[in-house]
Order: sequence, then structure tokens, then C-alpha cells
Amino acid sequence: MSEVGPAAPARPRWCWWRSPDDQPRWARPALLVTAALAGLAYGWGLDHAALEPFYGAAARSMSASWHNFFFGAFDPDGTISVDKLPGALWVQALAVRALGFHVWVVVAPQVGEGVLTILVLYRAVRRLAGPVAGLVSAIVLAATPVTILLNRGNIADSLLILLLVLAADAASRALMTGQVGSLLVAGVWVGLAFQAKMTQAWLVLPALWLVYLVAAPGRAGSRVGHVAAATVVTAAVSLSWMLAVSVIPGHDRPFVDGSRNDSVFAQVFDYNGVARFGGSGVLSTSVGPVAPVVTASLEVRDQLDATTATIGPSWHRLLSGPLARDVGWLIPVAVLSAGGLLVGRRRRPRNDPIRAGAILWGTWLAAHVVAFSAGSYLNSYYTAAVAPAVAALCGIGVAAVGRRVPRLIVGVAVSASAGYAIFLVPAGTPARPWLVTAALAAVAVADAVVLLGSAGRRGGTRVASVSLAVAAVSALVVPAATSAIVVADGLGPFDTPFEPATAVAVTQIDARRAQDRAARYAQAFASYGANTGAPILFVTETSAVAAPYILASGREVLAIGGFTGAGPAPTLRQIQADIRSGRLRLAVLAVQPANPGPRTRWLATHCRVAQVAPPSRIRFAVYDCSGLSSDRPT
Repeated sequence: MSEVGPAAPARPRWCWWRSPDDQPRWARPALLVTAALAGLAYGWGLDHAALEPFYGAAARSMSASWHNFFFGAFDPDGTISVDKLPGALWVQALAVRALGFHVWVVVAPQVGEGVLTILVLYRAVRRLAGPVAGLVSAIVLAATPVTILLNRGNIADSLLILLLVLAADAASRALMTGQVGSLLVAGVWVGLAFQAKMTQAWLVLPALWLVYLVAAPGRAGSRVGHVAAATVVTAAVSLSWMLAVSVIPGHDRPFVDGSRNDSVFAQVFDYNGVARFGGSGVLSTSVGPVAPVVTASLEVRDQLDATTATIGPSWHRLLSGPLARDVGWLIPVAVLSAGGLLVGRRRRPRNDPIRAGAILWGTWLAAHVVAFSAGSYLNSYYTAAVAPAVAALCGIGVAAVGRRVPRLIVGVAVSASAGYAIFLVPAGTPARPWLVTAALAAVAVADAVVLLGSAGRRGGTRVASVSLAVAAVSALVVPAATSAIVVADGLGPFDTPFEPATAVAVTQIDARRAQDRAARYAQAFASYGANTGAPILFVTETSAVAAPYILASGREVLAIGGFTGAGPAPTLRQIQADIRSGRLRLAVLAVQPANPGPRTRWLATHCRVAQVAPPSRIRFAVYDCSGLSSDRPT
């Protein structure tokens, strides 16, 4: 029997910050510092964040009961659902249920999701291209302005991106092992991402399946079978909640917003699918024309110079203007990196991990750029899904350059990247002079180091590493500084870097004032309801109008027609029944622009005008319906 040597000493628990034995000593500490700085940027001032009221109200309503939680109810009484799948809101609702309602509680899950995305992206890229590539990817993602903007609010895309990067990590593990189980796990992650953002989650499937078919071990037939099995798993997980809701009778759950026939499939694939990526926006066939009050609200947003909702489809949609300032800084570098890796490693074996990484993240980038360039409606924070692919391609490119690429090409790429960054900073921006100076100084230093390094004959490996590090830092100077400005200005998901003050006034200042105003009015309505015994604060048109009051009070507000005002719930019969029973005494309706719908028309003609707001683009009136408590429906 052979003698067994002493076992290696176990790593103390307090050494969690040290790199594993298969990674350089600097890898994990550098990654943790990157993640910590990103978390600080995401969470800075989050207790004063301007919440998106619709999602915030839904999260608060869903925290009120497990019934509301499962079905994604918009209002506390569970009359109508949110107009999207509730996956991302589940995380927020759990936080509110556990910790109570506060602004920071609603935002904190997105901060955590953003930090986790950085850590998972490092692992996914490192597995295929090494720790240098992984760390550069993590730094680029953390420094991208749209990433910081997104994770400073209560938007579903934070969870979407985390789940999709987890899917890419599982797929990269499947590439290395050839085990179908890892690919099935990738399918599960994509299915869960579908619960957060519906069909957008499926945009990564071409990247995951293509790279497995091309680069995974095993026979071609086996790889095709594995992809087919993973597709079935993805579909099953994606549609599981929808199927469960569909078999439950409508009277036992909230009405499905975004549809006219209480169909969650119409909500997902028409209202949030075809209409978003190629149809007519919210004017989908499953809903119908939106209420005038919603149209007026959208017109106010469209007046902002920096709004992205009015940027029409084009091939350069992500390469110029506000969207480029969100995410476009390094898209050209990422494209060049992907192309160079595919061409330079074309003679490598089929399972070459570096080339596999280029295929994975290059296909991810291409699919999203095509979809976002052609889509009919695009909020700026949608583009955050592009950032992981850009970051990964930049990281893999930096790590793969080595000494095989002439330093002159690196210098030209750095100079071109700096010139593009200067182009993206709009004229008249107060920060432009010093940003341009910083960019020019950084590129001058980088070019000098690169050219001097190419002329040297000794210490080639170390000189090359220093040259690449300096070049990478110079390319990040302007986007990183832009991210710092975003944090200093307290911007959030609906903002874009360097937007005009008029836009900030609406997305931040006016939004916070609206929250405070809604809280005051909700308190007044609640006092009236307490005096009359009415548990419903009031009835109003559209969930968009009701949302700030539910968010501020956690009390029931009946929203006529859901988010667009075109849905059939709640019915006129239900509204009349609530008035007769004394559960509802007040109605808040827009008198300019007026909604000619039968439900608002009946309320306006049968209830007494109690108060009319001052003239404005959207002018509301409060109606007292208490005198109708004994009336019968008409």
C-alpha cells in the first residue's frame, strides 16, 4: 500500500477574498474591488431615487398578499394585473414584504442584481479566455453608463441581464465539458429571464445554441440533440407561469392587463411582443386605442430633447445620439475585436475556447443590435442588454492581442476609440472641455507607451502587458468619467448622459415632486374615506394615473382600463356595485383631455363635481359619488 502524503491545509474562511489556486493572486481582489465600486455607484443616494411609479405600485400591491404576489396584481385588491409578466417584481415584492416599504428597499434588489452580474460575467469570460479577459470585461461593464443608470432604479432589466449572463456562464461551462446538463441549466436561466422581460430574453438563444453547435465536444448529432433538449427546457420554463395562470378561472385572479380577452398570451406576444418590436407600440390589436390621458402624458415626454422613445429605427440608432451615450462607447471596439478574433483564429481547432467566446458574445451583440435598431419603440435602458456582450468582447480582445498584433494597430485602435468618444460628448455640455482634454491626454500617453514598447527589444512580455493595460485604460477614460457624472447628478434608468436640464427636471425633480404630491393627496383621500367608511381611495382612468397613489399609500385605487385605459376591467357594473355598497365614494377623472369611454362618462354624469384642478395639459377633477350609494345601475 502506497504512502499518502499530508493533505493540503484548508483555506481559512477569512481568506474568501483571495484568488483560487487556478487564478493569479491579483484576480479575485481586483474583481471584488470592481464589484464594490460598482455597487457604490448603483446605490449612491438610492434612498432619494425617483421610482418608476407603475412598477413601484405593483411591487407594493404584490407584497400585500401571496395571491397578489403570484398573479402580479397591480392594485392591492387584485382587480387587474400589471401589463407584463411579474418575474422581476417578485424580487422587489419579497423585499418589501420582508423589510417594509421604503424607496431604498425597492431599489436595493437591482443594486444587488447589478453587482452579481459583474461577478458572473467575470466567471463566464474567464472560463473561456482567462482571468485577464474576465477582469477587463467586469471593469468595462461596471464603467458603462447605461449599466449604472439601469441599476439605480426599479426596472426589470436588471434581473433580466443577470439571468441572461448566468445562461451564458452555463453555456460556456457546457462548451468546456460537453455535458448536456450545463446546457439545460442555460435553458432554465433563459426561461426565468423570460419571466422578467418576456420575449426579449429569447434574443440570446441564437448565441447560446450557435456556439454550442460549433464548439462543444462530441458528435454533431449529439450536439444537435442537446440543443433541441435545451430548447424544450427553455420553452417549458418560459411558458410555465403563463400556462398556470391560463387554467385558473378569471373570477379567481386579477384581469390580465394588456389584453381585451383576459389572455396572458395576448399580453406577452402581442401587446409586449409584436407591437414593441415591429408593430404600432401600445396601439396593439389586443388592447385598442389608448386613453387620451395616456396620450397626453406621452406627449409631455416626447417634448424632451433627450428622450429615446422618439428616435426612429435606423442602422446607427445605437451609434449616435442619446442611445450611443448610454452604451455605444465601445461598440466599434467590440465589433473589431469579434471580427479580429474570428479571422485570426480561423485555423484553430473547432473547440478553440477563445474563438468560441467571440462567437458567443459576438452573436449576442449582433442579435441585440439588430433588434434594437429595427424595433419601433425603445426606452434607453433597454440597451443595457448590449453591455455584457460589449464588455466580454473587449475583455477577450485585450487578452488575446498579446504580441501577435502589431503595436501600431493597437495605437490606431486606441486613437480611433478616443476620437469616437469625443464625438459622442455633445457640444455645449459643461463637462466637454475637460472630457476632451482627458481623452486626448490619455490617448497620447497610451500611444507613446505602445510605440515605445514596440521599439524595445527586451522585456517583451512585460512591455506588451503594460502597453495593453495603458491602452485599455485610455479607452475607458471618457465612458468612466461619464458614469461618474451620472452618479454625481443622481440620474436613473429613464435618463441619458449629458441630457438637457429640461429632461432632468422631468425624470428626477418633477418625478420626486409628483411622488410627494401623490402622498399628500392620498392622505387627504384616505381621511375622506375614513370619515365615510369607504375603503377604496377613488376610481380613476388608467393604471398610470392610479400608480403614484397606490405607491404612496398602499391603498386600493380602481384603475379603469389598465395601463392604457383601453382594457375592459374593471367593468361599469363593478364600479356601480362598489359605489352602491359604500366601498367607493370618489372619482378622479381627467376633464382635459376628457375620456369619452362609457365608464368615465357614467361617473362624470352621475357624480357631483367637488373640485377642479388648475388649468394644465392634463387637468383633473374630483367627483363625489356618495349620493349614489342607494342608486341602482343604469
